Amino acid sequence: MNDRFRLRPAREDAAHSRLRLTAVVGLLLVTAVWGATFLVVKDATEGMPVFDFLTWRFALAAVVMAAIRPSVLRRIDRGTLARGAGAGFLLGMSYILQTLGLQHTSAAVSGFLTGLFVVITPLLAWALFRQHLSLTAWAAALTATAGLALITLSGVSFGSGEALTLMCALFFALHLLALGRWSPGRDAYALTVVQLTTASLMCLIGAAPHGVRPPQSGSTWMAVLVTAVLASAFAYMVQTWAQKHVTATQAAVVLTMEPVFAGLFAVVVGGERLTVSTLVGGVLVVAAMFLVEVPGSPSEKSAEAESESESESESAGSERAAASEGFERSDEPGPQSKPALWAKETS
Repeated sequence: MNDRFRLRPAREDAAHSRLRLTAVVGLLLVTAVWGATFLVVKDATEGMPVFDFLTWRFALAAVVMAAIRPSVLRRIDRGTLARGAGAGFLLGMSYILQTLGLQHTSAAVSGFLTGLFVVITPLLAWALFRQHLSLTAWAAALTATAGLALITLSGVSFGSGEALTLMCALFFALHLLALGRWSPGRDAYALTVVQLTTASLMCLIGAAPHGVRPPQSGSTWMAVLVTAVLASAFAYMVQTWAQKHVTATQAAVVLTMEPVFAGLFAVVVGGERLTVSTLVGGVLVVAAMFLVEVPGSPSEKSAEAESESESESESAGSERAAASEGFERSDEPGPQSKPALWAKETS
């Protein structure tokens, strides 16, 4: 009997480690997809207004996901709708601000400033939720930021474009934190559909003054479809699921691989020249990932401690099914009522 109880935690730890590793690999795959689509998006937006492109991209992504699994519409309850709309708003704001900022600054400076969400994420986690972060997590975030600087930055003057892009990084960080707190206990597929639909509606508002025009060429249509299916529907579904199993700070550091993949595809496909600073920056980003993801690291222990703390704070009779109803029950009286929205810790 005692041996059986001793083996159970070991099995649970092994299962948790496998899920966490799968989540990290999934996030890496997402960054590879995003990096590969940089050239595609750049070419497409030269002949199509950016807001039009984003509207079609997110709308088609939501439609494709709903068409593949129509039953998802029945699984969108009030909690999923509220959390998905909130995360979708943050996602839409991120892309809108990034697009506006790009009109007044270079793509390289935009890439670096957007990448600062790696540092902003743990700062917000501490400021908003008093979430403890290990020195290793801080070191990884700063190392990744230094790598991003070497990859993309070649001198910067601060103006309206840079200010808008910094706000974009703030919203990307908020999106990561929101997914980390809202995705546990929710259907990842349904949550992603709501996010993409919300982002599409926001971009539609931005395109409204001139009217939304469809793509005018076959290559542009292909770019829209590729970014809709792979870079939006697939990528954000994987990210939403993955953030059930890693902390927001860990996810932020892994996602810094996006400019590394973008540079790799630019060299292999776009014929761009690989510089020494790009190579060194890539090494720093990979080093940051190793710091935050190595098994047994302080950051992993911190994540496990956060998960244990959350479990202890739940009522003794609560199970995951009850947790999935937490938003709807948050305004109910009695010991089982849950704090609203931001109260649920990441797991």
